[in-house]
Amino acid sequence: MADALASTNRNPPPLVQTRGLSRVFQSRAGLFAKQRTLAAVSDVDLDIPRGRVTGVVGESGCGKSTLARLVLRLLDASSGSVHFEGKPVVGEVPDGIAVVFQEDASFPWLNVFDNAAFGLRRVGLPEDQVKARVDHALDFMGLSGCAGIYPSQLSGGMRQRVCIARAMVLRPRLMLLDEPFGALDQQTRLLMGEEMLKLWRDTGSTIMLITHSIDEAVLLSDRIGVMSSCPGRFIEIVETGWSPERDAQTAMDPRFGALQAQIWGMLRAESIKALKAKR
Repeated sequence: MADALASTNRNPPPLVQTRGLSRVFQSRAGLFAKQRTLAAVSDVDLDIPRGRVTGVVGESGCGKSTLARLVLRLLDASSGSVHFEGKPVVGEVPDGIAVVFQEDASFPWLNVFDNAAFGLRRVGLPEDQVKARVDHALDFMGLSGCAGIYPSQLSGGMRQRVCIARAMVLRPRLMLLDEPFGALDQQTRLLMGEEMLKLWRDTGSTIMLITHSIDEAVLLSDRIGVMSSCPGRFIEIVETGWSPERDAQTAMDPRFGALQAQIWGMLRAESIKALKAKR
Protein backbone atom coordinates (compact mmCIF):
# COMPACT_ATOMS: atom_id res chain seq x y z
CA MET A 1 0.00 0.00 0.00
CA ALA A 2 2.23 2.78 -1.33
CA ASP A 3 0.08 5.74 -0.26
CA ALA A 4 -0.67 4.59 3.28
CA LEU A 5 1.15 3.85 6.51
CA ALA A 6 -1.19 1.09 7.57
CA SER A 7 -0.49 -2.20 9.25
CA THR A 8 -1.98 -5.34 7.78
CA ASN A 9 -1.70 -7.10 11.14
CA ARG A 10 -4.81 -6.32 13.17
CA ASN A 11 -3.81 -8.46 16.16
CA PRO A 12 -3.18 -6.60 18.37
CA PRO A 13 -4.96 -3.53 17.02
CA PRO A 14 -2.88 -0.40 16.48
CA LEU A 15 -2.72 2.16 19.26
CA VAL A 16 -3.46 5.00 16.82
CA GLN A 17 -5.34 4.67 13.57
CA THR A 18 -6.28 7.34 11.04
CA ARG A 19 -8.33 6.87 7.90
CA GLY A 20 -8.73 9.36 5.06
CA LEU A 21 -7.27 12.12 7.22
CA SER A 22 -7.05 15.48 5.44
CA ARG A 23 -6.57 19.11 6.44
CA VAL A 24 -7.23 22.10 4.19
CA PHE A 25 -6.26 25.67 5.12
CA GLN A 26 -7.72 28.88 3.71
CA SER A 27 -5.33 31.80 3.26
CA ARG A 28 -4.97 35.22 1.61
CA ALA A 29 -1.77 36.80 0.29
CA GLY A 30 -3.11 40.30 1.07
CA LEU A 31 -6.15 42.20 2.27
CA PHE A 32 -7.83 42.27 -1.14
CA ALA A 33 -6.34 39.09 -2.51
CA LYS A 34 -8.48 36.16 -3.47
CA GLN A 35 -8.77 33.46 -0.84
CA ARG A 36 -6.64 30.43 -1.60
CA THR A 37 -7.05 26.82 -0.54
CA LEU A 38 -4.02 24.86 0.62
CA ALA A 39 -4.18 21.14 1.35
CA ALA A 40 -1.57 20.39 4.03
CA VAL A 41 -2.20 16.64 4.34
CA SER A 42 -4.45 14.56 2.14
CA ASP A 43 -6.16 11.22 2.63
CA VAL A 44 -3.68 9.86 5.20
CA ASP A 45 -4.09 6.32 6.47
CA LEU A 46 -1.85 5.74 9.47
CA ASP A 47 -1.45 2.87 11.91
CA ILE A 48 0.90 3.23 14.88
CA PRO A 49 1.59 -0.23 16.33
CA ARG A 50 1.73 -0.62 20.10
CA GLY A 51 5.13 -0.64 21.75
CA ARG A 52 7.10 0.45 18.68
CA VAL A 53 8.76 3.65 17.47
CA THR A 54 7.12 4.95 14.30
CA GLY A 55 9.12 7.68 12.57
CA VAL A 56 7.70 10.16 10.07
CA VAL A 57 10.05 11.97 7.67
CA GLY A 58 9.54 14.38 4.82
CA GLU A 59 10.76 17.66 3.41
CA SER A 60 9.98 20.92 5.19
CA GLY A 61 6.38 21.97 4.66
CA CYS A 62 5.13 18.51 3.71
CA GLY A 63 2.62 18.38 6.57
CA LYS A 64 4.48 16.35 9.23
CA SER A 65 3.65 18.69 12.11
CA THR A 66 0.12 19.20 10.80
CA LEU A 67 -0.33 15.43 10.95
CA ALA A 68 0.92 15.38 14.55
CA ARG A 69 -1.52 18.11 15.56
CA LEU A 70 -4.39 16.28 13.86
CA VAL A 71 -3.57 13.14 15.84
CA LEU A 72 -3.50 15.24 19.04
CA ARG A 73 -6.71 17.03 18.08
CA LEU A 74 -4.91 20.37 18.33
CA LEU A 75 -6.26 20.89 14.81
CA ASP A 76 -9.61 19.78 13.43
CA ALA A 77 -9.49 17.55 10.38
CA SER A 78 -11.22 18.71 7.22
CA SER A 79 -12.16 15.08 6.61
CA GLY A 80 -11.29 11.63 7.87
CA SER A 81 -10.99 10.15 11.34
CA VAL A 82 -8.51 9.56 14.17
CA HIS A 83 -8.88 6.73 16.67
CA PHE A 84 -6.79 6.23 19.82
CA GLU A 85 -7.09 2.85 21.52
CA GLY A 86 -10.06 2.12 19.29
CA LYS A 87 -12.02 5.23 20.28
CA PRO A 88 -12.57 8.32 18.12
CA VAL A 89 -10.48 11.31 19.14
CA VAL A 90 -12.74 14.28 19.83
CA GLY A 91 -12.35 17.39 21.94
CA GLU A 92 -9.11 17.75 23.90
CA VAL A 93 -5.88 15.75 23.70
CA PRO A 94 -6.86 12.24 24.87
CA ASP A 95 -5.69 10.95 28.24
CA GLY A 96 -2.73 8.66 27.73
CA ILE A 97 -0.94 10.87 25.18
CA ALA A 98 2.02 13.08 26.06
CA VAL A 99 3.71 15.42 23.60
CA VAL A 100 7.13 17.07 23.33
CA PHE A 101 7.60 19.79 20.71
CA GLN A 102 10.79 21.31 19.30
CA GLU A 103 10.18 24.61 21.07
CA ASP A 104 11.34 24.93 24.66
CA ALA A 105 8.15 24.37 26.63
CA SER A 106 9.62 24.49 30.13
CA PHE A 107 7.95 26.94 32.49
CA PRO A 108 10.55 29.60 33.42
CA TRP A 109 8.82 30.46 36.71
CA LEU A 110 9.07 26.85 37.99
CA ASN A 111 12.18 24.97 39.01
CA VAL A 112 13.07 21.64 37.39
CA PHE A 113 11.21 19.53 39.96
CA ASP A 114 8.04 21.60 39.74
CA ASN A 115 8.23 21.63 35.93
CA ALA A 116 8.32 17.84 35.87
CA ALA A 117 5.57 17.61 38.50
CA PHE A 118 3.22 20.04 36.76
CA GLY A 119 0.98 17.52 34.98
CA LEU A 120 0.76 15.18 37.96
CA ARG A 121 -0.30 17.97 40.31
CA ARG A 122 -2.82 19.18 37.78
CA VAL A 123 -4.62 15.80 37.91
CA GLY A 124 -4.43 15.76 41.70
CA LEU A 125 -1.98 12.92 42.31
CA PRO A 126 -1.00 12.68 46.01
CA GLU A 127 2.23 14.53 46.72
CA ASP A 128 4.14 11.44 47.88
CA GLN A 129 3.41 9.76 44.55
CA VAL A 130 4.33 12.96 42.70
CA LYS A 131 7.71 12.99 44.45
CA ALA A 132 8.37 9.31 43.73
CA ARG A 133 7.57 9.63 40.02
CA VAL A 134 9.44 12.90 39.54
CA ASP A 135 12.52 11.71 41.43
CA HIS A 136 12.64 8.62 39.22
CA ALA A 137 12.19 10.63 36.01
CA LEU A 138 14.82 13.22 36.92
CA ASP A 139 17.28 10.48 37.84
CA PHE A 140 16.56 8.67 34.59
CA MET A 141 17.09 11.84 32.54
CA GLY A 142 20.29 12.79 34.39
CA LEU A 143 18.64 15.73 36.14
CA SER A 144 18.59 14.55 39.75
CA GLY A 145 21.12 17.22 40.76
CA CYS A 146 19.10 19.98 39.08
CA ALA A 147 15.76 19.67 40.89
CA GLY A 148 15.94 23.13 42.46
CA ILE A 149 17.40 24.91 39.41
CA TYR A 150 15.34 27.11 37.08
CA PRO A 151 15.26 26.62 33.27
CA SER A 152 17.16 29.85 32.60
CA GLN A 153 20.17 28.27 34.31
CA LEU A 154 20.16 25.23 32.01
CA SER A 155 21.36 24.58 28.47
CA GLY A 156 18.88 23.95 25.66
CA GLY A 157 19.52 20.21 25.83
CA MET A 158 18.92 20.13 29.57
CA ARG A 159 15.69 22.09 29.21
CA GLN A 160 14.50 19.57 26.64
CA ARG A 161 15.31 16.80 29.12
CA VAL A 162 13.02 18.59 31.58
CA CYS A 163 10.20 18.56 29.00
CA ILE A 164 10.71 14.86 28.34
CA ALA A 165 10.73 14.15 32.10
CA ARG A 166 7.44 16.06 32.41
CA ALA A 167 5.95 13.81 29.73
CA MET A 168 7.54 10.67 31.16
CA VAL A 169 6.01 11.00 34.66
CA LEU A 170 2.52 10.84 33.15
CA ARG A 171 3.28 7.27 32.04
CA PRO A 172 1.66 7.82 28.64
CA ARG A 173 0.67 5.01 26.33
CA LEU A 174 1.73 7.24 23.41
CA MET A 175 4.56 9.78 23.36
CA LEU A 176 4.32 12.07 20.35
CA LEU A 177 7.66 13.77 19.69
CA ASP A 178 7.49 16.55 17.10
CA GLU A 179 11.07 17.52 16.13
CA PRO A 180 12.02 17.21 19.83
CA PHE A 181 15.76 17.66 19.21
CA GLY A 182 15.58 20.01 16.23
CA ALA A 183 16.98 23.04 18.07
CA LEU A 184 19.98 21.14 19.48
CA ASP A 185 23.49 20.65 18.11
CA GLN A 186 24.35 17.34 16.45
CA GLN A 187 26.23 15.86 19.41
CA THR A 188 23.46 16.71 21.86
CA ARG A 189 20.84 15.34 19.43
CA LEU A 190 22.68 12.02 19.35
CA LEU A 191 22.84 11.84 23.15
CA MET A 192 19.18 12.78 23.47
CA GLY A 193 18.26 10.13 20.91
CA GLU A 194 19.97 7.48 23.02
CA GLU A 195 18.12 8.74 26.11
CA MET A 196 14.85 8.47 24.18
CA LEU A 197 15.60 4.84 23.31
CA LYS A 198 16.40 4.07 26.96
CA LEU A 199 13.13 5.68 28.00
CA TRP A 200 11.22 3.68 25.38
CA ARG A 201 12.76 0.41 26.56
CA ASP A 202 12.20 1.28 30.23
CA THR A 203 8.53 2.24 29.88
CA GLY A 204 7.36 0.07 26.98
CA SER A 205 5.46 3.06 25.60
CA THR A 206 4.61 3.69 21.97
CA ILE A 207 6.37 6.57 20.22
CA MET A 208 5.49 8.63 17.16
CA LEU A 209 8.57 10.60 16.10
CA ILE A 210 8.23 13.50 13.66
CA THR A 211 11.62 14.54 12.28
CA HIS A 212 13.27 16.06 9.21
CA SER A 213 16.51 14.23 10.02
CA ILE A 214 16.93 11.01 8.05
CA ASP A 215 19.76 9.90 10.35
CA GLU A 216 17.58 10.40 13.41
CA ALA A 217 14.64 8.54 11.90
CA VAL A 218 16.80 5.60 10.79
CA LEU A 219 18.52 5.22 14.16
CA LEU A 220 15.52 5.66 16.44
CA SER A 221 12.64 4.08 14.52
CA ASP A 222 11.34 0.56 14.05
CA ARG A 223 9.45 1.70 10.96
CA ILE A 224 9.52 4.93 9.01
CA GLY A 225 6.73 6.56 7.05
CA VAL A 226 8.09 8.66 4.18
CA MET A 227 5.82 11.58 3.27
CA SER A 228 5.30 13.12 -0.13
CA SER A 229 5.56 16.80 -0.90
CA CYS A 230 2.62 18.96 0.13
CA PRO A 231 -0.13 17.87 0.34
CA GLY A 232 1.47 15.22 2.53
CA ARG A 233 0.59 11.58 2.18
CA PHE A 234 2.63 8.45 2.81
CA ILE A 235 4.46 7.10 -0.20
CA GLU A 236 6.39 4.29 1.48
CA ILE A 237 6.84 2.37 4.72
CA VAL A 238 10.39 1.38 5.57
CA GLU A 239 11.00 -1.29 8.22
CA THR A 240 14.44 -0.81 9.79
CA GLY A 241 14.73 -4.23 11.40
CA TRP A 242 16.79 -2.94 14.35
CA SER A 243 16.96 -4.64 17.73
CA PRO A 244 15.28 -2.81 20.64
CA GLU A 245 18.78 -2.60 22.15
CA ARG A 246 20.02 -0.32 19.38
CA ASP A 247 22.13 2.72 20.22
CA ALA A 248 24.47 5.17 18.50
CA GLN A 249 26.78 2.31 17.48
CA THR A 250 23.99 1.07 15.19
CA ALA A 251 25.05 3.85 12.80
CA MET A 252 28.14 1.74 12.05
CA ASP A 253 26.00 -1.09 10.65
CA PRO A 254 26.17 -1.21 6.81
CA ARG A 255 22.37 -1.38 6.73
CA PHE A 256 22.25 2.07 8.32
CA GLY A 257 23.81 3.66 5.24
CA ALA A 258 21.60 1.63 2.94
CA LEU A 259 18.46 2.80 4.75
CA GLN A 260 19.67 6.41 4.64
CA ALA A 261 20.23 6.16 0.89
CA GLN A 262 16.85 4.52 0.31
CA ILE A 263 14.94 7.21 2.18
CA TRP A 264 17.00 10.07 0.76
CA GLY A 265 16.31 8.77 -2.74
CA MET A 266 12.56 8.90 -2.15
CA LEU A 267 12.67 12.37 -0.60
CA ARG A 268 14.92 13.68 -3.38
CA ALA A 269 12.49 12.39 -6.02
CA GLU A 270 9.61 14.10 -4.19
CA SER A 271 11.52 17.39 -3.97
CA ILE A 272 12.32 17.34 -7.70
CA LYS A 273 8.68 16.57 -8.52
CA ALA A 274 7.52 19.50 -6.34
CA LEU A 275 9.99 21.90 -7.97
CA LYS A 276 8.84 20.92 -11.45
CA ALA A 277 5.22 21.41 -10.44
CA LYS A 278 5.97 25.02 -9.38
CA ARG A 279 7.57 26.00 -12.68
